[in-house]
Amino acid sequence: MNRILFLLALSVLLNYIDRSNLSIAAPLIKDELSLSASQLGSLLSAFFITYALLQIPAGWLVDRFDVKWVFATGFFVWSAATAVTAVLHGFVALLVIRVVLGAGESVAFPAYGKILGSYFPERNRGFANSILIAGLALGPAVGMFIGGNFVGRFGWRPFFLALGVGGSFWLLPWWAWMPRRAASSRSKSDTSRLIQSRRSPGVLTILKQQSAWGTCICQFSFNYASYFLVTWLPFYLVRARHLSMSQMARVGGFVYVLFAISSAVLGKLSDRWIAAGSSPTSVRKKLAAYGKIGMGVSLAASAVASDRLLIGTLALTGVFMGMAACNIWAMTQTIAGPQMVGRWTGVQNFAGNLAGGVAPVLTGFLLDRTGSFQLPFFITAAVAWAGALSWMRIVGRVEPVNWDPDSGPALAIPAYTAPGSPRT
Repeated sequence: MNRILFLLALSVLLNYIDRSNLSIAAPLIKDELSLSASQLGSLLSAFFITYALLQIPAGWLVDRFDVKWVFATGFFVWSAATAVTAVLHGFVALLVIRVVLGAGESVAFPAYGKILGSYFPERNRGFANSILIAGLALGPAVGMFIGGNFVGRFGWRPFFLALGVGGSFWLLPWWAWMPRRAASSRSKSDTSRLIQSRRSPGVLTILKQQSAWGTCICQFSFNYASYFLVTWLPFYLVRARHLSMSQMARVGGFVYVLFAISSAVLGKLSDRWIAAGSSPTSVRKKLAAYGKIGMGVSLAASAVASDRLLIGTLALTGVFMGMAACNIWAMTQTIAGPQMVGRWTGVQNFAGNLAGGVAPVLTGFLLDRTGSFQLPFFITAAVAWAGALSWMRIVGRVEPVNWDPDSGPALAIPAYTAPGSPRT
């Protein structure tokens, strides 16, 4: 499955380049179309609102139909939307195409959850998920490194066209390599076959789980910080810190490279710690909680740092983001199990991506009224700390829920008092 994991990581990279390309070109688009900061924030949020609203239907799709074709269809739609953006001129047209982009990308993470939850055992999920998170981080990094220089030299329209057309070639190896059915569907246990033959639990059953609410809060908190940086960091570096487009590309890209490296290294280490005898609950939750605490500290410091210290505080933000992110989806895949992972991922990603509808708009609103990025940075730090608290107090043990209707209600996971503490 190594080549499938490689394709998934590459698709995440393309996914995040395509969703962050508008922020990379934001200074030029804002000037060309005479947009206010609030209008720019609306364009940046349009994608995330659509993306979030379609997460639950997308989760149902990948659980119900062949994930190979569901994902391929979504990939084609978002690549086409990226290419079409290059020929648009008005605010309304750009708003509509961002909605289409969100619809196409909505199937991505439910599909990733379905594939990893079906093909990869618990002991390997930290590394497998960290590779996807590395692709997620490298998307904005590559976008800023290459896209920032490309846009500065050739303009933003050729950038969008090249991304949309070039990215569509990813579909060729996907069609050739991805099996039609998940391996788990041919090797289910007797209990799983019994459950599958009956009516599957729905979204309301998931929402009865305390841990589901906890993972949703955690995902929202991480995504708020991630989308704040993806959508506004390039603009902040160019307009507030007075960097050139090429300088912005280097600084912003450096943050996301550190994010990717941190995720890959700590994801691999988490699997080794579990293999050595540590519990998934202790290892994965500690990394996620401590990473979010560090994110909040480094983001708050970035708001007040001098120009000389800013690169260091942003670099620490990238490292802590990798620590927080490398095990988030691994925990969801274990708790939900192969049967429900698509729908649970959809619910969690729906809640998480509501942050994409809040962070860009709220930042633009505050920027119009205060003329400063300090308050947006402080708010983002506070949201990250709320996510750490949710991992520690709301999400339960990292172990599979029993979805068998014949054995009583789905296993209720009790509140968790602290990372690594015993069950009570």
